[in-house]
Amino acid sequence: QLQASGGGLVQAGGSLRLSCAASGRTFRTYTVAWFRQAPGKEREFVTAIFRGGSSIHYAESAKGRFAMSRDNAKNTVNLQMNSLKPEDTAVYYCAASRTIIMSSLRRDQAYDHWGQGTQVTVSS
Repeated sequence: QLQASGGGLVQAGGSLRLSCAASGRTFRTYTVAWFRQAPGKEREFVTAIFRGGSSIHYAESAKGRFAMSRDNAKNTVNLQMNSLKPEDTAVYYCAASRTIIMSSLRRDQAYDHWGQGTQVTVSS
């Protein structure tokens, strides 16, 4: 089970830190990703950290502004979002999969565990 938190309202240029907490003792064996969905748009990939934390992948829109990390001891992953823009406004979801392969990291259909989503609103 995944629980996302940390969303809120922030002005453009500000920062937010999202967290995704997981239950279970094998969290380190899961690949975890963040997706987001803005009103009227399809869900899109933001970032993913491969199981074991060996590699992190970012969407072009997130590179240089967002940073993902994981704390296996606490069963959490975090998404630090800096220099936020109004176009970052969306519901952010964390997702996890134990079996996903590298080539499918950016496909939401490849993840079988989802958190409930947390709203991020960036005002101009």
